[in-house]
Amino acid sequence: MKRHLLRSGLIIALLAAFAGGAFAIGLGDPMPMTDVQMKNVDGGMVSIGEVRDEAGTLVIFTCNSCPYAKAWEERIAELGNTYQAKGIGVIAINSNDPEVVAADGFDEMVARAKTLGLEFPYVVDGTSDVARAYGATKTPEVFLFDAEGRLAYHGAVDDNVKDPEAVEHTYLKDALEAVLKGGAVDEAETKALGCSIKFRS
Repeated sequence: MKRHLLRSGLIIALLAAFAGGAFAIGLGDPMPMTDVQMKNVDGGMVSIGEVRDEAGTLVIFTCNSCPYAKAWEERIAELGNTYQAKGIGVIAINSNDPEVVAADGFDEMVARAKTLGLEFPYVVDGTSDVARAYGATKTPEVFLFDAEGRLAYHGAVDDNVKDPEAVEHTYLKDALEAVLKGGAVDEAETKALGCSIKFRS
């Protein structure tokens, strides 16, 4: 009886984890869900594959509402704009359910992108399936792929969410520079800090 209950509990936990996107892709894995069309803040539709560039591709799961995402958003905007101009494709994805968090509605995304001056797509993951495929669970959480479309870096933007002036380790910037030069990322995986993604059911 105890074994049966334990087995049932493990199955339930695994199913819950899978539904919530707990199984992240690993370093060296190919970029998933490249053909899924998502609504961009400019009103058009775009896929990850369409923003992919020769030097690499940066996929950022973020949102409007999370205090962590808001604290990092200017740094994300600056890095995204800068490295897109250098040949790395960039896309920001909001997978939150706006019925759970009203501040993550499309109109709010449009306003946020304008305020931040985003020069790269900020799109709606309308089913949250893209986040699930990547195993993203936090906002913000970044996935950087190399020129061959293999995961080269996964995790946080840097090591200080509170104070940009006190940052000691610029994880994402360092990874972007390495990928841009065609080299390996020294610190290829860090812990993403943020709010949980509010997955659509």
